Amino acid sequence: MSMYNFKKIAVVPTAKDFIDIILSKTQRKTPTVVHKHYKITRIRSFYMRKVKFAQQSFHDRLTQILTEFPKLDDVHPFYADLMNVLYDKDHYKLALGQINTARHLIDNVAKDYVRLMKYGDSLYRCKQLKRAALGRMATIMKRQGSNLTYLEQVRQHLARLPSIDPYTRTIIICGFPNVGKSSFINKITRADVEVQPYAFTTKSLYVGHTDYKYLRWQVIDTPGILDHPLEERNVIEMQAITALAHLRACVLYFFDISEQCGHTLDEQVKLFESIKPLFANKPLIVVANKCDIIKLNELPEDKRAILNGIENDKEIKMCEMSTIDDTGVMEVKSEACEKLLGFRVDQKMRTKKVDGVLNRLHVAMPKQRDGKDRPPCIPEAVLAKKLQKRKRKLERDIEVEEGDDYVLDLKKHYVEIPEEERYDIIPEIWEGHNIADYIDPEIFDKLEELEKDEELREETGMYVVPKIELDETMQEIKRLAEQIRHKKAIIRDEARINKQSRKPVMPRTAGAKVRDRSVSKLRDSMADLGVDLSDNEESHFMNTKQRSRSLGPPAKKRRSDADDTVSINRNRSLSKPPRNEMGIKDVAMKKKLHKIAHRAIANKVKKMGLKGEADRFIGTKMPRHLFSGKRGVGKTDRR
Repeated sequence: MSMYNFKKIAVVPTAKDFIDIILSKTQRKTPTVVHKHYKITRIRSFYMRKVKFAQQSFHDRLTQILTEFPKLDDVHPFYADLMNVLYDKDHYKLALGQINTARHLIDNVAKDYVRLMKYGDSLYRCKQLKRAALGRMATIMKRQGSNLTYLEQVRQHLARLPSIDPYTRTIIICGFPNVGKSSFINKITRADVEVQPYAFTTKSLYVGHTDYKYLRWQVIDTPGILDHPLEERNVIEMQAITALAHLRACVLYFFDISEQCGHTLDEQVKLFESIKPLFANKPLIVVANKCDIIKLNELPEDKRAILNGIENDKEIKMCEMSTIDDTGVMEVKSEACEKLLGFRVDQKMRTKKVDGVLNRLHVAMPKQRDGKDRPPCIPEAVLAKKLQKRKRKLERDIEVEEGDDYVLDLKKHYVEIPEEERYDIIPEIWEGHNIADYIDPEIFDKLEELEKDEELREETGMYVVPKIELDETMQEIKRLAEQIRHKKAIIRDEARINKQSRKPVMPRTAGAKVRDRSVSKLRDSMADLGVDLSDNEESHFMNTKQRSRSLGPPAKKRRSDADDTVSINRNRSLSKPPRNEMGIKDVAMKKKLHKIAHRAIANKVKKMGLKGEADRFIGTKMPRHLFSGKRGVGKTDRR
């Protein structure tokens, strides 16, 4: 039986992508230039080559799909049954069968059209035959669209399945939902299975690995099984049944003796009896979980009587366990591993292969020739040396003797250093200098003397500041300085308040207030100041007149700032309202229609990939694989 690595199956493209890949490859890999004045044999071979190349590309790609997907008759029965549960065996075989049929149809189409091309009498006729051949191949692949989509989904799911080796040492955990199976596998392996206080948290098979006696063991956590007929069980439960039926493993059946899983002991025993045929020829251990809540010997008599049938069976071993306080977890693991090892050895001993191995082995046992005992002989010198040699006192023995007074002293083992230098301080070098050279050993004594001197100085009043009495002039200056500081603080606060509550100033042109300035007033004020403007008035008037004549008509009156508040759209006439405000007077209805229009535009942009409401979809009228020429030498770097 072949073993499959499902993660290495190549991606299955959709029908459209499949056709584009093959036709683009045909255009790239075959010659692209032909003329009608060529010999007809050359024209025929040109188009026959394209048809044959496309057929071979389709054939190779479909063969790869058929080869890489596992055949249910070749894989282990566990995988075959698991795939039947997950994907439906008939649907899977039908999809692969139709892909195989499509491959044969494409081969026949190419064969027929190549035969017709041998009788093509012109470039036009050969080209039409080539187009018809490629078109029929593409049509055949389009009809396989649903099968290709189904196989891609199967491939993705197969890649996510756990890697279970049906032939290695395996421990399977089963039982009702929420009895503690996932918590146990998390304890003994590195598998991180989700644990929640409700049923069917585990929806698929989980695999963890553990070590025991230098051997690798795989532990499988199955979804919970409910007690109803086989044909009524769902996909989640059928995965557990498949693993129990086909894998040669040690089975751990979990009981929740506290009944916190929502099922009574009676229901759990009925499920055990119903799936007991699946445990045939497999070592079995019954685990009473959650013993931290209630132990087996604390159960009432009626519930203990339910378990009597299982406890009295000699082939079934019953263990107590709790994953909360780790009671009995390692014992259950060890018991399961030992039982499976013994079972596997017994199975191998029953085969004929063992007899061949035993026939090649011979263990020689020496026999006494003269009936004398010959005990082991140890020379007396060796015995004397053993007696003289005293046991060396270990550091651990010293630690036990001294107890809390023990201090680890590693320097006493520095035998090569003289004893007076053994405990010297190791020098610490920083920037080429030994720090110990700059440490004063009498620093604390000197510090204490300094502190005493300071206390004496404080007591004698050396640090007391003398009181200076101010005269009347200095007091007056001090009082004025305080008033000035107070006034500055008030001015600062007022400025801050005014800055926060200051309103925007209206421009002078916007107000209705008439200016009280004029030329006559200016002349009078300047005359009061002693400046005569009568001579300059006439010349100023003439300059103004000349300037106005040269500049043409006077400029338009500037719009006031009050008019600036009205926003005018220069792209549209003033009399015409915006399009979204035309025709509807009801404000509520106008808002509602605006939302509907916005939603319709958003759907076009998101789903259809349009640029806006005015965009319309135009399909590709010139597919690249039919209208692009063959690349020359040195042009392949843009792939």
